Amino acid sequence: METRTNGQAADPGDRERSAAGIRERTEAIYRAESRRVFATLRRARFDSVEDVAEQVEAVADETAAPWDAESIEDDRLRLVFTCCHPALAPDAQIALTLREVCGLTTEEIAHAFLSAAPTLAQRIVRAKAKIRDARIPYQVPTPEELPERLETVLRVIYLVFNEGYSASSGESLTRLDLSGEAIRLGRLLIELLPEPEAIGLLALMLLHESRRTARASPSGELILLADQDRSLWNREQIAEGSALVERALASRRAGPYAIQAAIAAVHANASNAEATDWSEIVGLYDVLLRVDPSPVIELNRAVAVAMRDGPSAGLALIDAILARGDLQDYRLAHAAQADMYRRLERPEQARDAYTRALALTRQEPERRFLERRLAELSG
Repeated sequence: METRTNGQAADPGDRERSAAGIRERTEAIYRAESRRVFATLRRARFDSVEDVAEQVEAVADETAAPWDAESIEDDRLRLVFTCCHPALAPDAQIALTLREVCGLTTEEIAHAFLSAAPTLAQRIVRAKAKIRDARIPYQVPTPEELPERLETVLRVIYLVFNEGYSASSGESLTRLDLSGEAIRLGRLLIELLPEPEAIGLLALMLLHESRRTARASPSGELILLADQDRSLWNREQIAEGSALVERALASRRAGPYAIQAAIAAVHANASNAEATDWSEIVGLYDVLLRVDPSPVIELNRAVAVAMRDGPSAGLALIDAILARGDLQDYRLAHAAQADMYRRLERPEQARDAYTRALALTRQEPERRFLERRLAELSG
């Protein structure tokens, strides 16, 4: 996937030929081989979750003696692998690691899980109790043990990035500290484990991060993708992310992160919003749904279908998701439904959906955007 970083526009023919092959290559995930581990991690042993917390505090304490940046990343990544213990349920591993190692609040983790904060808090309490009662040993896994933990570690890094890319609450649209840390961990991880999905995750994060400057106005107001000034996009990050996408797909063992990165690359390499290849994006979502089916991915595909086939087609898909009870408390589902109604000039239904989305939104830039949409419908 060719990208120019010197301001010269990429040849449309190059983009079309590159995009045309992405979906074909991603189909190869159904012939995936077993993951191989090529690197090792230093061993570290702890007696209990309290010992892990002490190690985390030592890493994160800004008043402690200076640490080399590489050492900090190594320590944090070792702790992530340590907390992602297979004796715990995957969701418990992720929640505990996000809380104890990555420093996310219970509310932020609950937002990532589309769950209520008290429910999430109990999950963490139960995980700690199991660690204590079962005397689960804490140690960085051996090379042979890494594959069973890698998927969870990738998920942890991805959720840290997501909270940085779009904060769940507060005055700011983004949190550079979190997205930056996730990208640093992603870089370190592919040095240790150059697996296709680790490469795909780093590509995904870089391609999303490339749009940071264009996603908000100088006053902090949300700017939608179609309205962003693409001259503000970071071309170096796009070039690096696109190259990583190609590398992950060429392995013929690409998974959900690499496919999502391929979708992000189609967006990033479109010269303008009108040039976006929505048919390619819908096709990639079709592959992604077969690999990693979820209501959120269905929703994202529905939005892409609306861009390709019109708002009526997208609305039918979103209505079906909500009708079966999925994503009822997910603000973006109601915001997407509202946008379909708005585009179809059905203001009353749009107003109801925007109101529901607003009630579920805690981030101020998103709230102001939804309030502006409601005001436009009333004007």
